[in-house]
Amino acid sequence: MRVVGTIPHPQIRITVFHMNDKFIVKFEAGPMEQTLKFAQEDVGGVEAIQERLTDEILQRIVARFHEMMADAKVIAGR
Repeated sequence: MRVVGTIPHPQIRITVFHMNDKFIVKFEAGPMEQTLKFAQEDVGGVEAIQERLTDEILQRIVARFHEMMADAKVIAGR
């Protein structure tokens, strides 16, 4: 697996990997991460992925991180 690009965002780190004809998009916020996998033929490349990451989608990803953090606090007993 190799890094083929990064996508700037003020709150989260977005890294795009390529492996076995698939793109893996990893979103990281603190100790948490979310990954999405796409067939290369479905998304094309890093530029196409970046264009499709609309503000609405990125807001939902950030909201999911907030939900994950709340779950982690419950599990940790905080």
